[in-house]
Amino acid sequence: MREAGLEVEVDAARNLIGRTANPSVWAGSHLDSVPAGGKFDGALGVVAAIEAVERAGAGAVVAFRDEETGCGGSTAFVQGGDLPACFLELHIEQGPVLEGAGVPLGLVTGITGMVRGECVFEGGAGHAGTVPMSIRRDALVAAAEYVLRVRDVAAGIDGAVATVGQLALESGAGNVIPSRVRLSVDARAPDVERLDRLVAELELEPFFRLEPVATADGPRAAFRAELEARAVPLVELPSGAGHDAAILAAAGVPMAMLFVRSLNGGISHSPDELSSLEDVSLAVEVLAGTLARLASRAD
Repeated sequence: MREAGLEVEVDAARNLIGRTANPSVWAGSHLDSVPAGGKFDGALGVVAAIEAVERAGAGAVVAFRDEETGCGGSTAFVQGGDLPACFLELHIEQGPVLEGAGVPLGLVTGITGMVRGECVFEGGAGHAGTVPMSIRRDALVAAAEYVLRVRDVAAGIDGAVATVGQLALESGAGNVIPSRVRLSVDARAPDVERLDRLVAELELEPFFRLEPVATADGPRAAFRAELEARAVPLVELPSGAGHDAAILAAAGVPMAMLFVRSLNGGISHSPDELSSLEDVSLAVEVLAGTLARLASRAD
């Protein structure tokens, strides 16, 4: 950021911010990743923002903390001070749509709503070889039935998805009937009505909730104009993943997102995550042009 001529600061939530003299329009993403994640998710949006702001000679860059654990950095940011006039986030698609369409970039229409919760199933421990099947209280069996219920409920709601990604067993020994199982649920839907239905049918008590948001007309139109100027075919698509941009939008900041094509079948949260140099270069051009376009309007 300093090499790009930005004035650098770290805010109270430890987000890293770099500003030009005209910082009305912000761009950025996050730097944290999941265990065994890829090198593009989040980080590309920060590096691209630095390059784009330097080219545009206007704007500000933010690298948010703790996106993967619930958007902690951006949540603290919107609660702690002055908000930008506009926010742009460039991100890899993390899915196969753009690759399948043969298009390098995509314009995001909105960001899905998401809840995260935990469920605990109680049973009774016992020896794996001596307790008859008819009287067992196997907590894992109950948890397994719920995992199938998660799959079936989400499949029955158009556009919804739900995932059990973590299981913790007690006692965890191979020859002991599980007495207690704790599991995580990640459930997502494109609008509030379907998200509420998903939560109700799964009987979840979420500890984290992110409401669905739409991208704003102004910054989305600026992205569209830059895509058209470069003869990039227009593909509009929703984001099934959560992003810091959703936190800013929920706080009233007009935001837009640009997706970069993910290769290798759209895989993400994996070391096999990949986007091409050509697609990234084009995305930075579009981001820089959009920043300059929006900054000139804000002057």
